[in-house]
Amino acid sequence: MTTSQPIVNFKELIKRPVCFLGLGFGTGLASKAPGTFGTLAALPIYWLMKDLSLTIYLILTVIAFFAGIWICQQAANWLGKDDPSAVVWDEIVGYLVTMAAAPSGWQWMVIGFVLFRFFDILKPWPINYADKNLHGGFGIMLDDVIAGLMAFGLLQISYSLWA
Repeated sequence: MTTSQPIVNFKELIKRPVCFLGLGFGTGLASKAPGTFGTLAALPIYWLMKDLSLTIYLILTVIAFFAGIWICQQAANWLGKDDPSAVVWDEIVGYLVTMAAAPSGWQWMVIGFVLFRFFDILKPWPINYADKNLHGGFGIMLDDVIAGLMAFGLLQISYSLWA
C-alpha cells in the first residue's frame, strides 16, 4: 500500500465529483493520518443513517460498497497510484459496516470508530492478505470492509458483555 500523499489541492478536487467522493469529501488530503480523517467523515453519514431500518441501512451500505469499487478506482487512476492513502471512501464504508446494528449512543459511535481504526491500521489476517493481494477498486474496498466486519463483531460482543 502506498503511503505517500499525492500533491492535490482542494480546488482541483472539487472539479472531479467522483474523486471528491473517493477522497472522502477532501478529508483524504490530510497530510497526516488521512485514513483517520476519512473515518471521521463517516461519522455524519452514519448519524444520518443510524435511525433507518436495518434492511435499508444494509442496502445503502452495500450500494456504497459497490459504488466504492468504481469510485476508488477512478480516484486511484486520477492520482496515478494503485492504492493511494488519500483515497478514503473505503474507510467511510468500513465504518458503516462496523456500525451496522450498533447500539445507540455517542459512546458506541466512538467505540466503533476506535475498533475500526484499530483493525484498519494493524491489518491482522485476513485484512493484510486482502491489502497485499487484491488490487484496483475492489482491493481498495475489500480490506476495509473486512476490517469493518471484524470491528462489527467485536463491537457486538462488547455490547452483549456490557449491556
